[in-house]
Amino acid sequence: MAASSPDFAGDAVAKFVPKVPEAQRELLFVDLGEARNVVPIVDSGEHGDEYVLVMPRAEKALRDHIEGGGLTEAEAVAALSDIAGALDDLDGRVVHRDLKPENVLLLNGRWCLADFGISRYAEATTAPDTRKYAMTAPYAAPEQWQFERATAATDIYALGVIGYEMLAGARPIAGPSPEQYREQHLLQTPPQLQNVSSPLAALVAECLYKRPEARPSAGEVVQRLQRAEDPPRGPNLGRLQQAHEEEITARASQQSQAAAAQSAQERREALFADARTSFAGIADRLHDALVGAAPSIERVEGSGDRWALRLGEATLRLTEPIQHRDQGVSLPFEVIAHASLSVEGRGYQGYRGRSHSLWYCDAGEAGRFAWQEVAFMETLGGIGNVAPFAVSPADAAIAFSPTMGTKQLARSLRRLTEGELDACVERWGNWFADAHNGTLRMPMQLPEEAIEKSWRQAR
Repeated sequence: MAASSPDFAGDAVAKFVPKVPEAQRELLFVDLGEARNVVPIVDSGEHGDEYVLVMPRAEKALRDHIEGGGLTEAEAVAALSDIAGALDDLDGRVVHRDLKPENVLLLNGRWCLADFGISRYAEATTAPDTRKYAMTAPYAAPEQWQFERATAATDIYALGVIGYEMLAGARPIAGPSPEQYREQHLLQTPPQLQNVSSPLAALVAECLYKRPEARPSAGEVVQRLQRAEDPPRGPNLGRLQQAHEEEITARASQQSQAAAAQSAQERREALFADARTSFAGIADRLHDALVGAAPSIERVEGSGDRWALRLGEATLRLTEPIQHRDQGVSLPFEVIAHASLSVEGRGYQGYRGRSHSLWYCDAGEAGRFAWQEVAFMETLGGIGNVAPFAVSPADAAIAFSPTMGTKQLARSLRRLTEGELDACVERWGNWFADAHNGTLRMPMQLPEEAIEKSWRQAR
């Protein structure tokens, strides 16, 4: 055998991998460099019709840890953080393609990934009987069931399944037949996690989005897991809490299903389904925080509204997301859906209120979609009694152009995620309270802030 880690001294195990015709041996022994939390191959060789891999003996597999039961949220976050750290280091270099609890081993106090090379080897072969083993049905991403190219986002989906399984005690996709697994991975929205902190539940849900472009990157998963255990900072809704009088309205929740996508239009349809799923979480978080702070809030019905809340003469309104058809609109990024959030009431000196646009787009990074909040102003013709205001993507292209036009940005783009909405809740809650009290004022100046050109093609 040719030792790859001559300094290793300790208990080891040998793994025998069948040689498959037309596969390249080099794929099996890929060099993963200094990547964190990866089980190293300390020696390798051949025996007859099999390759032999020698690895350090691990304490146990994550599968054993899960089946032991009783995992706390902190234990789940720790395991997910270790796995995500490895995926982050390997992003852009290697895709595992078969990430599952059996391939995650506890080594020196860290949960480490094993069988990276084996997964690449199995995926590279042209033999049909080997290809089917390149994925494990409960953890396989939708794109794998459609025989599309696996990417780093494919491993993120499997990470979401593992996270859900650790937190819920059951997988989000139940199967049990291959046909049922395929249909469920492509079409079924997993049940919402219960008794789990909002930021962590939101992160796992985003990892399980059907379209790879909608899932967070490994680096983002690492960062959000670091914040998952932080004590939540409640928004300052003192003025809104003082305004309440009567009873709590019921929470409305909606989850939509995503669909399989291959053509460009089907891809946008699937991304729109993911947009609605993400929007539902944001809408519910905002709704519950406001209603919980002001029991007198009444819910009123309106055409095209996700919900509308009334407090005295003040109304806070969130519209349902609308799919953007992207027909000849020249924007520096892709917009899938749009909605608006507005507040109106007893304003100061005839001022009625404001409205902001909510766009599901990849403004920050090509192919990475999220909801963004943005608002606009008139360049010519003065300021109306609603300012700033929402604009549909079809009418907003000039605001992102280097050419001066009739509209421009009044506020910078701000990304919204379900688990990190305190600033948004506080901002809109205070405007709602001001609209109720008759102290809602026209902005002192427009734009309201220095505009950060954070969108793509503007840097």
